[in-house]
Amino acid sequence: LEKVAQYIIQNQIGQQEAYLPFLATTGNLTPFIGLLGTVLGIINAFHEIGLQGSASIAAVAPGVSEALVATAAGLFAAIPAVMAYNYFLSRIRKMAFRVEAFTIEFLNTIEEAEKAFEVEVTR
Repeated sequence: LEKVAQYIIQNQIGQQEAYLPFLATTGNLTPFIGLLGTVLGIINAFHEIGLQGSASIAAVAPGVSEALVATAAGLFAAIPAVMAYNYFLSRIRKMAFRVEAFTIEFLNTIEEAEKAFEVEVTR
């Protein structure tokens, strides 16, 4: 009975954790994607400076703007993903703890009932 309970618990935890890797990956990778966009935007800004031969605001601003938008987009994706990951991971851990505590208590109650029944039968 204990092995069946453990199997069911682990199966349920596995189902609950199914989407956590997606959230973790999103939270970890999107800042890097934003950083890549930032680097490309700065490269674009320097390219425009090279083409125009001067570092005027008109030459630099579009590339810097592109870089900042990429950074913001990466952060806008990463922050909610990390928050959701931590929230759901915490809920899953709490649920698993409660289920395991209940299972232990339930199995102990069954064991005590079996012992009481054995005592009654032997009388």
